[in-house]
Amino acid sequence: MITDVRVPLEHRQPYSTAYEQMLEKVRYEGAYLTREKADEAVRRVLSGLGRQLTGDERVDLAACLPLEAARVLTAQIPDTQPLTGWAFVKDLAARTGASQATTRWDTGSVFAAVAAHAGPDLITRILGRLPTGYALLFGRAELIPAA
Repeated sequence: MITDVRVPLEHRQPYSTAYEQMLEKVRYEGAYLTREKADEAVRRVLSGLGRQLTGDERVDLAACLPLEAARVLTAQIPDTQPLTGWAFVKDLAARTGASQATTRWDTGSVFAAVAAHAGPDLITRILGRLPTGYALLFGRAELIPAA
């Protein structure tokens, strides 16, 4: 299931102030020309994350996000096989028809805003739950213990 991000403007409901602020952060981080482009990126990336994240971390993240973003995240049924960070980007690019480079850019921009809402402790828990490769998408170093 993928959320349709192409709802005509005349059918969209006004956004909450918290979601407007999230969009502005994504717009700034991603250097998007319009708020609509930032909104499309948020919806695409949060849909993808909703297919990956499960458990308390999913619930806690949804509680931290503006309602509009939380709905996009939680509308997705988690996949049975979680993807690595790079596989996540490739899958999202294939689903949306965007290039992998653009999708990687969108993901980093959206995850920066998500991290600002969630805080470092919850992001650390989320990264502990997801396969390798997501730390870089959240702007963190991927630390691997020595063998």
